[in-house]
Formats: sequence, structure tokens, C-alpha cells
Amino acid sequence: MRLIWMTLLVLLCLSGLAMAQQTTYNYAQTANFSNFHTYKWVGIQGAELPNQLLYSQIQNIINGQLASKVLTVTTAEKADLYVGIQTSTQKNKEYNTFNMGGGGPWGFGGGWGGMGGMSQTTTSTIVTGQLVLDMYDPTAKQLVWRGVVSDTINPSGDPEKNQKNLTKAITKLLQNYPPGAPKKKGW
Repeated sequence: MRLIWMTLLVLLCLSGLAMAQQTTYNYAQTANFSNFHTYKWVGIQGAELPNQLLYSQIQNIINGQLASKVLTVTTAEKADLYVGIQTSTQKNKEYNTFNMGGGGPWGFGGGWGGMGGMSQTTTSTIVTGQLVLDMYDPTAKQLVWRGVVSDTINPSGDPEKNQKNLTKAITKLLQNYPPGAPKKKGW
């Protein structure tokens, strides 16, 4: 019976890993993305932003990805697109309870009335981070593309691991820009 429970626990953990870094995007159907050649970074009023180091890393990764899509960053007053980011980090408590032996009619922890057996509960804090990338057409004054990637930002984690995680997530997200472009295989 323990073997069955351990197998289920391992499968549950693996399924959690498979769900990491979910990406979604949406875009204005009427926007002509072939007209966009330059972009400018802008702040989004009221947006939650990461610390300055992380913000710079995110910008550099996005700049590299957009350059590969033949978009040029500019600091000039006018640009074809305005680009801004928002982040969200949330701390969630995770509780893990392991029941060991005894008790119930099936022999796995507690049973009816809590007879016999022993259980142990541990807690851990999981930080989930989400990155939102918005692109605005300043002429039309509207949002033309939005991409969201979750489980990306971990402000308390290892900087090198975070950099790899961010690069992978942003690359995956920007596979969907511009809309209608052929998608690269491999993710």
C-alpha cells in the first residue's frame, strides 16, 4: 500500500512540474503588425514592477527577442509601438501531510475516529511570479498585443537560475509575436 501512495505522490509532483510556465497571449485583430518597426519602453501607470536589477534583466531579454523579430528599440519621442511590463509575485502556503500506517479499514492513516498511525505536516512557501508584456499602438491609442507568462519570477531564488528561467519564459512567450508568424518548434 505504501508503494501505491509513494507512486501517486511522485506522479503528483511531476504533474506540478509539467504545469510550470504557462503562456497566454491576445492581440487586436485589426492591427497591422507589419507596420511596426520601432518600439519604446514606457511605464504602465499603477503597474507592479520588480526590483531594478530584475527589471533590467527582463528588459534586456525582451530587447534581444524583439531584435530577432526585426524590431528596433528607440529612445526617440516617436515609436511605432510602446512596450511596457507588469509583474506580480504572490506567496502561497503549501501544506504537505504524510500519513504513516495504522488505523482505518484500508490501513492508511487515521481511518475512522483517528485510531492508530501517525501523520506529519510540513509547510513551505511557494512564490509564484507572473510577467505581463503589453504592446500599444500610440497612433491608435490602443493595446495591440498582450502576453502573459506565469511561474516566471522568483525574487528570492538563485540569480543564475532566475536568468535562465526568464530567458526561457520570454522566448516561449514571444514565439507568438507577431501574430500569424510561423512558430518555431522545440518548446
